[in-house]
Amino acid sequence: MAPIAFQRAVPVFRIFDIPKAHEFYLDFLGFGIDWEHRYGDDFPLYCQVSRGDLVLHLTEHSGDATPGSTACIVMTGIRDLHAELSAKRYRFNRPGLEDAGGRLECTVIDPFGNRLRFMEVTG
Repeated sequence: MAPIAFQRAVPVFRIFDIPKAHEFYLDFLGFGIDWEHRYGDDFPLYCQVSRGDLVLHLTEHSGDATPGSTACIVMTGIRDLHAELSAKRYRFNRPGLEDAGGRLECTVIDPFGNRLRFMEVTG
């Protein structure tokens, strides 16, 4: 019998407006669309976006996720990410870079109230 081993967790975020989600996740954060799914015409979207090893699911389905959720994303290169996001001058979100005692944090909030808390351990 194989030991218990976890692969990865994939956060699921509720979205309400596909163009706004694309503007935020693709244009601002630099994700790409891996795949999209709908059960038929005029059905809600469920899709996967990724950037490097970070994978997120975005859904218009009302029962899949709760708006206002938070994902903590442990990473390296947070200063470079912060500089990249700051240079884009996205009018709806200008994230800071905060020293949280042993880690640096850069939090962005999507147009639907979901938070992505990027964290790099420093101590």
